[in-house]
Amino acid sequence: MSSAREPATPEQMIDNDRVRVTRWSFNPGAATGWHVHEYDYIVTPIIGSAVTIVDGEGRETAVEMVAGVSYFREAGVAHDVINAGPGPLVFVETELKEART
Repeated sequence: MSSAREPATPEQMIDNDRVRVTRWSFNPGAATGWHVHEYDYIVTPIIGSAVTIVDGEGRETAVEMVAGVSYFREAGVAHDVINAGPGPLVFVETELKEART
């Protein structure tokens, strides 16, 4: 897990009873820090980059976040997200607070 990395910068855009929308901005090498997702969520990269995902056992997975290509994950995901590319990374994360019916 990354403890000595520059932190990514979150900007809360919307936070109400139904959703939380956060814009995340990363310089090269910056990281979110270890966290667990409380809600189902969608990520939409605005500026894509190579990314390293570090799980709870310290395993690293390389992924490519492609601008404009969204993905969905269920609550409970636990990880650190690191910008492994040479340029900035920006994505919008939309957390779904309402339970599925």
